[in-house]
Amino acid sequence: MSYSSTLSRIENLHRHFKGERGVLKISADVSEALSSGQAVVALESTIISHGMPYPQNLETAKQVMAIVKQNGAVSATIAILDGVPCIGLSMEELERLAILGPAAKKTARRDIGYVVASKGNGATTVSATMFFASMVGIPVFVTGGIGGVHRHGHHTMDISSDLTELGKTPVAVICAGAKSILDIPRTLEYLETQGVCVAGYRTNEFPAFFTERSGCKVPCRVDSPEDCAQLIDAHTRLKLGTGVLIAVPIPKEHSASGSIIESAIQRAIKEARDKNITGSAETPFLLARVNELTGGASLASNIELVKNNALIGAKTAVCLARLREQNNGDTGIPCQPL
Repeated sequence: MSYSSTLSRIENLHRHFKGERGVLKISADVSEALSSGQAVVALESTIISHGMPYPQNLETAKQVMAIVKQNGAVSATIAILDGVPCIGLSMEELERLAILGPAAKKTARRDIGYVVASKGNGATTVSATMFFASMVGIPVFVTGGIGGVHRHGHHTMDISSDLTELGKTPVAVICAGAKSILDIPRTLEYLETQGVCVAGYRTNEFPAFFTERSGCKVPCRVDSPEDCAQLIDAHTRLKLGTGVLIAVPIPKEHSASGSIIESAIQRAIKEARDKNITGSAETPFLLARVNELTGGASLASNIELVKNNALIGAKTAVCLARLREQNNGDTGIPCQPL
């Protein structure tokens, strides 16, 4: 597919979505950037509504968007407001979502139809954000950490839809690994089964969100935004149809003590079990409780790792846009004659 036909398809998509009232709303800056082949970075909204309290959530969201912009890309925060999926939020919409907080429904792929049909407000998780990003042609998505197989998941079957989404949606996810409240070895096994490429950024070890290391090796490594872009481009041109997970360790100066975090996690998990907190409510509870037990250290680490991911994600998106322009927008690898 040529560069011009790819852009034409995107423009037609945007016209369709804008013309269908209430189906999808793409902000002007995001629409323009996609139509012209500029770098765009998708951002989720659950981290705003459920990840931290107001006004810290709003300030963090603004800082992340500023980092993306400063590094040459356009940010597209994704959420559902009054039943309309929004790709790119205005400052007023962002503040509204931040104030809503947990009153906005935590929205995974399975919840999208219901939130839209009921004209509700939804904060998108990794799976829902990937779905919408892929729909409009955003190839790079930045988040804090992905969900995964929960501890004791081999008994409860509590496995995040983030993992199955990565197995079927061709979007690159830049994150700090899986949240350390999860079973990381089983999470990586599940991703392998789903055919997801997992790469460590300047590391041979999968990071554990709050800490740089998990003890689990990664199958491949990338050492620069250019490497990330080359990987994403090859993955796309081969039409593998799955996501790419690029795991970026939290900067050493912001890394929390592994033993302190693990102790807090074990206590929080026990409390969640005692209170019968399960399903989509479990992760927000565990993260909030771990933050309380660590005296705010885990939340501070969370904010810093998201900002670092935004830096790497924006640079990767810029490199990818440049690479695609050099390749004249070709999204397939031609067959060579025998």
